[in-house]
Formats: sequence, C-alpha cells, structure tokens
Amino acid sequence: MIPEAFEHQKTTTKFIKDNERCLITSDPGTGKTRSVIDAYAQQPNGRMLVLAPLSILEASWADDIAKFAPHLTVAVAYAKNRKKAFESNAQIVITNHDAVKWIVKNEAVLTGFNTLCIDEFTAFKNKDSQRSKAALKISKHFDVRIAMSGTPNSNTILDIWHPTLIVDDGQRLGHRFYSFRASVCTSRFNGFANEWTDKPDAQDMVAAAIHDINIRYTLEECIDMPEQVVSLRSVKLPPAIYQKYQELAEDSVLLTNQGVINAVHAGAKVKKLLQLCTGAVYDEDGKAQGIHEERYNLVMQLVEERKHSLVAFNWRHEREYMTKLADKLGISYEVIDGDTPSHKRKDIVDRMQAGQLKVVFAHPQSAGHGLTLTKATTIIWASPTYNAEHYQQFNRRIYRAGQTQRTEIVRIAAENTWEEEVYDRLDGKLGRMEELLTVLSTMSDYRDSQ
Repeated sequence: MIPEAFEHQKTTTKFIKDNERCLITSDPGTGKTRSVIDAYAQQPNGRMLVLAPLSILEASWADDIAKFAPHLTVAVAYAKNRKKAFESNAQIVITNHDAVKWIVKNEAVLTGFNTLCIDEFTAFKNKDSQRSKAALKISKHFDVRIAMSGTPNSNTILDIWHPTLIVDDGQRLGHRFYSFRASVCTSRFNGFANEWTDKPDAQDMVAAAIHDINIRYTLEECIDMPEQVVSLRSVKLPPAIYQKYQELAEDSVLLTNQGVINAVHAGAKVKKLLQLCTGAVYDEDGKAQGIHEERYNLVMQLVEERKHSLVAFNWRHEREYMTKLADKLGISYEVIDGDTPSHKRKDIVDRMQAGQLKVVFAHPQSAGHGLTLTKATTIIWASPTYNAEHYQQFNRRIYRAGQTQRTEIVRIAAENTWEEEVYDRLDGKLGRMEELLTVLSTMSDYRDSQ
C-alpha cells in the first residue's frame, strides 16, 4: 500500500505540475523527492532524467520511486551501464551529476526526454566548471526543468545564479554573471584581489526575482519537530603540540621527528593548522604524520554516553583513530565515506535504523544527502568543516521526518586555534543562507494565501 503524501508534499506536487520551470528550496528532510515523483507520475510527458549525488541514486531515488510510484519503470545509470540505461525504455533514468559531461558528447540519448530534475542543484553553482557548462547545454532539451536544494546559497548569494540560469534560461537573474554580481555584491581590494560580499538587501532582491518559480517549506512548518540543541566542547592541545601549532602559524613550517611539512600559501597553512589540531599533518606524499589523539578520547566518551550517534570526520587519520578506539572499546560501528559502495551504504542505514549500530563514522561529503538516520539523536563533529552546505546537510541526517526525540549537535574545537574561527565563520554563512530562505518562505506563504 502506497503511503499518503503529506499536505506540503501535495502542494509542492501541484506547484511542479503548474510550473514547467521551478526551484524547490524546502528544508532537507521535508520529502522533496516524493513531490517530484508524484508530479511526474500524475502527468508523465516524455521521459524524466534525474541528476543526483552519486551516493543516493539508489538509496534515495530508486527506492522512493519503488515505494511511491511502483508502476513507473526506472533505470539507474552508472558509468559502467550508462549507455544501456539511456537506451532502455525506462520512463525515468537516474544518474550522477558528472554524467552530464558524457551526455553532452552523446546528446542523441536525450531523445524522448522532456523532464529534467536536478537534485542538490548547488553541484552546478560554479559557472566555469565543465560540469556546470555541460548541464546548461543539455538543459535546452527539456521543456520541464526542476531543481532542488535545501541549501541554495550556503556560501554566498552568487551560488544561486547558475542553477537558476539552467532552470529559466536567465529570465529572472539575468544571462550575465558579472552583471548579477554587480547588482547583489560589493567589492573591496584585500591587498591581493577583489573580495565580493553580499549586499544587505541581496537576499530580498533575489527572492523577489525568483519567487514565482520557487516553493519552500521549512521542516518545522511540515512536522512537529522535537528540540535540537548545539554545544561546543573544547579540548586543549598539549603544550608541545600547541608550540608546534604556533610555529606553523608563524613560520608556515612544521618540524617533526618524521620530516618537514611546508605550507606554501595562506589557504594551505590554515588547512595544515586544522589538520594539526585533529592529530596529524599530511606530508607532500599524502602520508599522515601522527601528532596526538586526545580529542578522540572525548569523541568516544560522548559516543559511549549516548545510545546512537553520527560522527563527522574530515581526515583519513581521524577515521583510523576513531575506529581503532571503537574496536578497543567494543563499540558497534560502521563507516560511510567515499570508499563505501551504494549497497553497503543502504545496509549501514538499515542497521542503524534497526538499532544495531551505536555509531556511524561518516565523511560529511559522502553522507550529507539522501540518508535518513533518525535512530541517532546526536551529531558529533570531530573536527569542523568550512563547507556550510556539508555542515547543514549532514546535521539533517538525524533532524528530519521520523525523528521523535530531542537531538543535539556537538562541535569539538581546540582552544585558541583556527577551529573556533571556522565554527564562527560557518555560523555566519548559515546566517546569510537563512536570510534568503526566510524571505523565500514568506513569499511562498503570501503566494499560497492569494
């Protein structure tokens, strides 16, 4: 029996059916995928191409289609079977974002397609990338274009320009990026290059321009969500390690017993500093030089104190340290990162949801989309990420439909280091993103009331 859609999903489905070009910016966890599937199922006109993160082609899209529209035929196109999938008679073909570069070279495979759905459209925010250029080119083949993301401007308002161009051919935000940037940003010279920052009214300007093709719901509007709290846990670097940290900060060179590591510019230096805070620095050969493991004792203490947790790691040595400690403590765990195949990911999710795992260690880029892990009630950031989209999406793995318990996000940072600054800047990015999303929500509410 097919479960009935929520009211907000039905409204979104109707919006898609009424608008051949649309942006869906509802929060992660609100069931955007279901609305797209229902809209296509109710009025299939030609075939539908879905572009989504590689990690959720089956775990989210194929599974949801089988659950909500089992009468539709589906082909999942990976690199090894891509041509065969497109040449099949499947009504829906699901493939990964980077497949657009192959499609451009084989445009004949788009014959018979009429609907394009881009899941997580921020993958195409960089106008100059090969992937974005290819997506823009193939978009001309589709009359119906849908693009979805719950984090549309995680770094700057400029992130939304190219995805919108793909959807509406430049009707709302213009055909020229530099003209758009001049209208929504101001520049200043920082001594090396021009820095562009969003104007105070940039969110209002963009929201007003795209409101007629945008629909948005917050998670709290759709579901009575339990409380979520955020806390910071500080750790102190041992004196010897902190001295090395200061040496690297001042001199960009870290001397260890195992070698010399050079940071050639400011960005690389910050990366090395963050690596040092987490316990290791990678040398030029990509080999981790172990420094300290103290913070992982705190991570595992937090894991032991909770029934089920999701731990974010950014570096390979973090994963190795934490899994080693979990083995020693007899804690049941699994790992999701770039090496985890799709069938394994599904098994890990099922086992966590069944309560068989105490913790899942995951890289935020690999586990940030499409996964429901509501058995866990705690997110632990073993180290910070600069990427606001990864941060927001990863946290929504537990704070989404199906969560019935109070949830928490625990952020770990070494005192008096760049880690604290990263979290502060991350909050700033999220604040700017929320400003746009709030305006979009208000405009959606106003339109619906008319």
